Amino acid sequence: VDHTFNDYYNSKIGMFGSFESVRRPEVAGALFAETEHWLIGQGMDAIRGPINPVEECWGFLYNGFERAATFMMPYNPSYYNEYMDGIGYQKVKDLLAFEGDAEKGYQIPERFIHFREKLLARRTNILIRRIDMKHLNRDAEAIWRISNQAFRNNWGWVPYDKDEIKSVIKKFKPIADPDTIWMVEDNGLPIGFCLGFPDINIILRQIRGRILPFGFITLVRKRKHLQNYRLFGLALLPEYHGLGLDVLLYMSLFEALTPRRVRLEASYILEDNLSMINALKKLGLKLIKTYRVYEKTLSG
Repeated sequence: VDHTFNDYYNSKIGMFGSFESVRRPEVAGALFAETEHWLIGQGMDAIRGPINPVEECWGFLYNGFERAATFMMPYNPSYYNEYMDGIGYQKVKDLLAFEGDAEKGYQIPERFIHFREKLLARRTNILIRRIDMKHLNRDAEAIWRISNQAFRNNWGWVPYDKDEIKSVIKKFKPIADPDTIWMVEDNGLPIGFCLGFPDINIILRQIRGRILPFGFITLVRKRKHLQNYRLFGLALLPEYHGLGLDVLLYMSLFEALTPRRVRLEASYILEDNLSMINALKKLGLKLIKTYRVYEKTLSG
């Protein structure tokens, strides 16, 4: 039970996160029945998931099973979705993943390069820059501030506490690549960002998930040579929407990675975030995966 979430939304929703089961519907049914019973005892009137705040994973993979999971993205058998339908769960939200793969010939359309030139010539107060690793705490605090304003109307969003930024920095600093984390400023004030991270799942599989004692060395050494990346998040302050600055951030990220001939996955994208979806489609990215979050009303 996430009390912070329920207080913010004035709701009584319990969450389920991790789920694993053999292909026996009665096993899954028994697990969920017990979970639902416990949540009712906690005063909840609905259950939603999968939502795993520790791993920051949402949804069951619904299509795109032929592709491996990227960094901090779930993977599951297709029959998990059948289980959900069979025990009375309904879709509450789909989350999407898009791809641009340089090895398959992806290039940023020429018209966007001209668009950027005109925009920056017209708005000389706008600056696109890489994150400054020497002033990481400063830039991380700006990302925190922008996130809480940019995402406040997003489905399922709960504002970050300022103290959480310390744990976020600690978690991501070992794999952070300055070429893939970009900021946009207006007269020196950060107004937007995009976060890209290498797909370290490939390395984690090689070291069998064992970071210590020597896996960490392998992780740091090999991460700069990875060719799979994930666009983890992109945000602008609301008053800067509609100017095309989100496109500039994406272009900066992909162009920085172009010499490496990378594959870039943009995820998660809410199914009703039409502005982001349209921007990605115009940039030539392709929809490759759907993740589904389910919900069920509980009754005592």
